[in-house]
Amino acid sequence: MSTVQDTRLSRVQGRVGDRLLLGFRGPWLRVSLVLLAVLVGFFLGSNVTEYIGESIALALRSVAAFIFMVMVEILIRLRFRFAGSPISLTWQVIDNLRIGFTYALALEAFKVGS
Repeated sequence: MSTVQDTRLSRVQGRVGDRLLLGFRGPWLRVSLVLLAVLVGFFLGSNVTEYIGESIALALRSVAAFIFMVMVEILIRLRFRFAGSPISLTWQVIDNLRIGFTYALALEAFKVGS
């Protein structure tokens, strides 16, 4: 037996909840995760460059950026080796994290002027 009475408010809340859940099913789940991955990659790239800029000596910034780019290239090679013909959601998220991260590193390089 349910403790919630069947009122107009409870029915409206149920319909709103069902409609919100529909927004996260189907293609919207894929689109939202891919977009969030780009933004999170950009956020991580921006924060990593700020951390490198403050804590590591000036000479090691280029080495750290090179190491990050090598890691990105390794991800690219792994994708072509293990991803199937229809690219899975996991690989799409990883690709977009990589794209956001690379964009943030390039943007920071333009800001610094190197």
